[in-house]
Amino acid sequence: MAPYRHLRLCEKFYIFTFMQIQEVSTRYRNYVLGMLTGVYVFNFIDRQLVIILQESIKKELHLSDTQLGLLSGFTFALFYVTLGIPIARLADKTNRRNIVAVSLGLWSIMTACSGLAKNFIQLLLARIGVGVGEAGGSPPAHAMISDYFPPEKRSTALSIYSMGLYFGVLIGFMTGGYLNQHMGWRTAFFIVGLPGLIFSVLFYATVKEPRKGASDSATQSTESHSLGRVLKLLFATKTFPLLAVGAALNVFCIYGLINWSPSFLIRVRGMKVSEVGTVLGLISGIAGGAGSFAGGYLTDRFGKKNKSLYLKISAYSVFVVIPFAIGALFLKNDFLSLTCLGFCILFQSMYLGPSIAVAHSLVPASMRAFTSSVFFLVINLVGLGFGPLVIGMISDALKPSMGEESLKWAMSIITVISLVSATIFYVTAKKYLIEMMQKI
Repeated sequence: MAPYRHLRLCEKFYIFTFMQIQEVSTRYRNYVLGMLTGVYVFNFIDRQLVIILQESIKKELHLSDTQLGLLSGFTFALFYVTLGIPIARLADKTNRRNIVAVSLGLWSIMTACSGLAKNFIQLLLARIGVGVGEAGGSPPAHAMISDYFPPEKRSTALSIYSMGLYFGVLIGFMTGGYLNQHMGWRTAFFIVGLPGLIFSVLFYATVKEPRKGASDSATQSTESHSLGRVLKLLFATKTFPLLAVGAALNVFCIYGLINWSPSFLIRVRGMKVSEVGTVLGLISGIAGGAGSFAGGYLTDRFGKKNKSLYLKISAYSVFVVIPFAIGALFLKNDFLSLTCLGFCILFQSMYLGPSIAVAHSLVPASMRAFTSSVFFLVINLVGLGFGPLVIGMISDALKPSMGEESLKWAMSIITVISLVSATIFYVTAKKYLIEMMQKI
């Protein structure tokens, strides 16, 4: 009987050791997700800082609303999304951890340099530098997350990562508003830009590059693919282009509201910059973070057997924003207006994790960073690039007849048109996703 007892002891020891390894692996996987989310927080602190500072910048540098729209929107987005394509292709072939670390360091330096600008062109060039750095952030991060987390947990993980967006807005708005009020907008750029350099070193030193396709089945292909083949596969699905356009129209509204809300509250509501930074920071961080997590959690929970729910939930969450957006802009009571704005951010933030999870499910593991970059190309060029710019142009056009109210009407026009259109594209994408799943 002794040999059998010995075998049983060995078996128990093996099971215990295996469970410990699994536990460490799960802990480390979650640590990496936390670090990547931290990078995304810095991404949006540095990106959105200019938004809370833009009224002070406008006054000192004598800028128009159209120029502000170029600073925070089109020009930034143009370099951000176009450079994202080659960087993502590089990420699919090389070490993604290194790309994320270098990118974080670069955009942090360029954020600090924004405080040295003496005119519109110099500030524009600094913001382009931020866009160049941030181009190497999200696509490699998305691919790493998809390799660390299995398909049934992927939407939740990607949504937790996406919460970094709203935490970044929270910190950027609150910190930027305070620093602008007490030290000026130039000092705000210096102080906020430098911590990212320290975090980039910590990220490089503690995060490991995962094996491509590590969390997928053994049949998943990890071979490299040509640019043409990836694009052909993505656009042949019909689901992906419709999904990308639907998300882009939602982002068009998101950046239109977020980027112009500080100016709206200062001009129309008469609030101080520091007040706006605190209020918008808290609303964006709490509502956006909750919505982002809820989008991933709900779709992973209820979409296990029916993946079309990933797009159905996204469509519903986009459409329900419309009445809240109208309330945020037109209600006279400040508390009710800000409450409506919070619900706008809550529901609009639910789209990203599920959308990326669906996009990644359409391609092999070796195409995921590139897929994210194409997805971001569409949503950011349309949404980030044109959302703030178009609202600024409409506001300038309406200003002679409406005065400071022009910004409110510009925001309301864009909100209704973009959200109704986004809902239609999401519903149509769901239809093609169902047809594709039925053929599998």
